Amino acid sequence: MKKRPVTSQQVAALAGVSQSAVSRCFSTDASIAPKTREKVLAAAKQLGYRPNHIARSLITRSSRTIAVVMSQLDNPFYAQMLNCTAHQLQQYGYHLLLFMSSDEEQSASIMANILQSQADGILMLAARLSSSFAQECIERGIPVTLINRTVAFEGVSQVASDNYRGGYWVGELLVKRGYERIAFIAGLPESSTSSQRRQGFLAALADHGSHCWAEAQGDYQFATAQAATRTMFANAPYPDAIFAANDHMAVAVIDTLRAELGLRVPEDVGVVGFDNMPIASWPSYQLTTVEQPLEEMVIEAIRLLLGQIDTGLVAGESKLLSVVPIVRRSTR
Repeated sequence: MKKRPVTSQQVAALAGVSQSAVSRCFSTDASIAPKTREKVLAAAKQLGYRPNHIARSLITRSSRTIAVVMSQLDNPFYAQMLNCTAHQLQQYGYHLLLFMSSDEEQSASIMANILQSQADGILMLAARLSSSFAQECIERGIPVTLINRTVAFEGVSQVASDNYRGGYWVGELLVKRGYERIAFIAGLPESSTSSQRRQGFLAALADHGSHCWAEAQGDYQFATAQAATRTMFANAPYPDAIFAANDHMAVAVIDTLRAELGLRVPEDVGVVGFDNMPIASWPSYQLTTVEQPLEEMVIEAIRLLLGQIDTGLVAGESKLLSVVPIVRRSTR
């Protein structure tokens, strides 16, 4: 015979408090006296009570859930960002619901699933869906915030680092270090991060009387960056420095140069990345890179999103955070 679930009324009776006190005890943002909380929790533990969050969401019209839309987890930078996002949301009493998307065609089905889940808001880390998906969220009145992405239209909140300035620093560094044949491996063609890093990089080269020796598409993918490196070194003269638009690709470049082409880093080729992932500081890479304030970006994005949810106003606000140059031994 199936055992009936314990009710909040039974917990209230055992603890000698009102049913509303039990509800407050299990609500993240409700106030309750410490002694009352102690009695409620002790009674709940004794009876084996579990609060019904689904029933509560029907009353409050809040699921306490945030939908996170991502494109990839193979890039350690986004794995780090997801981990940070989960921890930050937990502090506010929210759950994370993850949606993976690899292309624009999945936009409609993802939106349908998010609407069905009744998520209170959306955090977007997906490069391929940023513009169109964010626009649809605004039209539907759904609170949404972009992390590490920017879009040109108004009304959407977005938090990003200063990619242009980071790219400019890389170009300036490589010219000052005496590199003459400087190449660039880009991220996704439609990605604002790759575009802004490239713009800053090219501007620095031009300002210092240089130019980009060669360009290739890496799509922020390890294997694609490897293929781009092979192509760049298929015929002489070869690049003497490569700026990869993120660390994930920069590591692929270094591995290819050393393991397949028998070249030394930085003696034969200098390599610079962007993000400052933990692997960048490993002894085998010692990658010169640009550090993004990952945790600060997540904190700011969640603050903006929860602000929209709390006020019920879907309004756009943008935050541009500073980057930090990190010089290591992958450049001479």
